[in-house]
Amino acid sequence: MPAGLSTSAEIALAALPEASRGESEQFLLQAFHSFAEAADSLERSYGMLRAEVARLGGELEQSNAGLEKSLEENRRMREHLDRILEGLPCGVLVEKSDGAISLVNPEGRRLLGWSGLESLSLSLSLSSVAVELRDLLNRARSEPGEQEQCFRDHGGGRERWLAVRHAAVAEQVSIFILRDVSDAKRLLQEKDKLRREQALAEMSAILAHEIRNPLGSLELFAGLLAGAELSSECREWVGHVQAGLRTLAATVNNVLHFHSLPAPERAPTDLGQLLDWAGGFLVPMARQARVELCLHNRLHGVWFAADRHRLEQVLLNLALNAFRAMPGGGWVEITGHRVHDGDAATAAISVSDTGPGVGAGNVTKIFEAGFSTHSGSPGLGLAVCRKIVEQHGGSLAAGNRAGAGASFTLTLPLEEGTEEEDLVVAQTR
Repeated sequence: MPAGLSTSAEIALAALPEASRGESEQFLLQAFHSFAEAADSLERSYGMLRAEVARLGGELEQSNAGLEKSLEENRRMREHLDRILEGLPCGVLVEKSDGAISLVNPEGRRLLGWSGLESLSLSLSLSSVAVELRDLLNRARSEPGEQEQCFRDHGGGRERWLAVRHAAVAEQVSIFILRDVSDAKRLLQEKDKLRREQALAEMSAILAHEIRNPLGSLELFAGLLAGAELSSECREWVGHVQAGLRTLAATVNNVLHFHSLPAPERAPTDLGQLLDWAGGFLVPMARQARVELCLHNRLHGVWFAADRHRLEQVLLNLALNAFRAMPGGGWVEITGHRVHDGDAATAAISVSDTGPGVGAGNVTKIFEAGFSTHSGSPGLGLAVCRKIVEQHGGSLAAGNRAGAGASFTLTLPLEEGTEEEDLVVAQTR
């Protein structure tokens, strides 16, 4: 028994009567002994509790350190994934089940036209996307595989092809992968164009060779007619036939040399006289086609170093195309005038008609070899015309008149001096 408890028991026994001191002494000794054992057990339990608390505190500290390490690893992993998303060459768009867009990487923002937004995380919805793009995303969600759509930049500029693939990661999340496939599409178009040009060149060469023999015979007989004793009117008609045959022969040669068209044999040419000749040559054909032909010529005395036969071919081709565009008759106007732009001067020749005009998607295609709006007849005329004009340093453009009909404009650069003497001097230097 502890010393303190023994002293307390003795004091308590001394205070008891003599008669009951023996029994009480025994009882008190047992009680104090039990109390001492309980106190000792409590002290041991308290020590054990303190040890357990210290152990749990250590485990909690270790757990907190592990959690902090895990959070740091998660943060580094998120930063790593963000850097991967930022560097991906394709766009990534994450959409929640309620239609909210939770994430778009930089390439995705560029493809969607959201380049001004700097954060990967957004607070936008799919409804804020343009209608055409939203339809493409919905089609990718409902149909398997990659879906493609052609978009035209603002202002009707360059075409842009976008491909989208959908992946459902979970019930609440959808991921769209966006790719710009414009370059691949343009490459396919170029390959297809090259294939068509090669096939057309082979076919044109065969036809041109077949045309040359009967054409030579026609030129021979036309020459015999020109030498015969005919009236002045008949000789004029024979002259038109010979001019037409020469133009046809030049066309055949151009077809044969389409991919390597020889340089033009240029000489001083009065553009006003050229237009007068074209108007006179086209009158009977216009009458036969029930077309009213109007000529507004303000190019008299304007000289240009040109291969006259090739420019004749261009004018006739443009006019005959206009006639064919109006099978029920119509109106064709040929105009020529000078255009001054500062110190530069050009000669502009336009051929306009009242036909159906040029389709919006065909303004540039009509100058491609093999393109034609008439089924079964691949076109080469306008492609050759543009090539001839470009060889002369000019340009040939197509458009629609305000109202109805098409208009083709031929532009030729003029030198500072446009008199015949100036051109002759320039060519002899």
